[in-house]
Amino acid sequence: MPDVFLSRHPLFLEHDTGPGHPECADRLRAIDAGLRERGLLDELEDRRPPQAMKADLLRVHDADYIDSVLAWRNRSGALDADTVVSPASVEASLHAAGALIDGIDAVLDNPRRTGFCLVRPPGHHAERDRAMGFCLFNNVAVGAAHAVAKHGLRRVLIFDPDVHHGNGTQNAFYRRGDVFYVSIHQSPLFPGTGRLDETGAGEGAGRNANVPLPAGLGDPEYLHITENLLLPLIAEYRPELVLFSAGFDAHLRDPLAQMEVTDDGFLRMYGMIVSTLSARGIPFLCTLEGGYSLDVIRETVPALIESVFRERFPEPGRLEPAHESARAAVTFLSGRTGNRER
Repeated sequence: MPDVFLSRHPLFLEHDTGPGHPECADRLRAIDAGLRERGLLDELEDRRPPQAMKADLLRVHDADYIDSVLAWRNRSGALDADTVVSPASVEASLHAAGALIDGIDAVLDNPRRTGFCLVRPPGHHAERDRAMGFCLFNNVAVGAAHAVAKHGLRRVLIFDPDVHHGNGTQNAFYRRGDVFYVSIHQSPLFPGTGRLDETGAGEGAGRNANVPLPAGLGDPEYLHITENLLLPLIAEYRPELVLFSAGFDAHLRDPLAQMEVTDDGFLRMYGMIVSTLSARGIPFLCTLEGGYSLDVIRETVPALIESVFRERFPEPGRLEPAHESARAAVTFLSGRTGNRER
């Protein structure tokens, strides 16, 4: 069995977003409850992440923006209509970004090791100079930039199945050739970005892939995209590291979106990907993004973690026909993204 760790910190529970906010500490409590029910909290390494340093954040964020966030230490307020801070939020956000750095160091040191960064606040909407969509610092982008700068990686793949497009992550690497960003998201939906024809520019040309899908789609489309776009991309691009922006808000019971992915769909999708990565010896790491039904994440996130730990995923099975929008997107992107020597 692989060596699986959980990256957690008490401050993630102290990031208080206020009554009724969907991105709340109960999300992590629900996941912990599910892990405890499966007996996993006693079996998996509990890793306490350090804080990211300002130098780490500067690879992704502007200095003035970093300073503006740090100025909110021990204060409460709103950075935008959706993104709020409490006295512990800044420290929590530094540990959230630090979880990616620490986790990447761990999995690159031992490819048989992998981890799940159960962090708050999430990160993929945070722009270079702006907090957005519940996010302060872009955790996965900070991690990917660390992998390039400190480990010398030239091919990092970020897969983002969160139902909302990761605008901040895309923009961080859109003109870079060392990080490939792939997103499946509902469209139209917040933040309104992630067009199909946005495939990168400059050194990053061909290294950005968006699959925007209309509301109401689910397992057939996600599995079709995985089998016909993502798995061939992994074979061609040969990533040295894969990072999952693991959002679960495409689930049919999520309150903030209208997609119809099931528990089984998530497990089959991740199973197809993780089996491919394991067979090729490619290290990977997951970080929590969205997912706002407490019942869903209590079941689905622990089930995914247990499947990786036990190396036991459901069989992909026969794939049902996918909606034309998914098939057309795969056809379009297959001719415009891929690996080219640089």
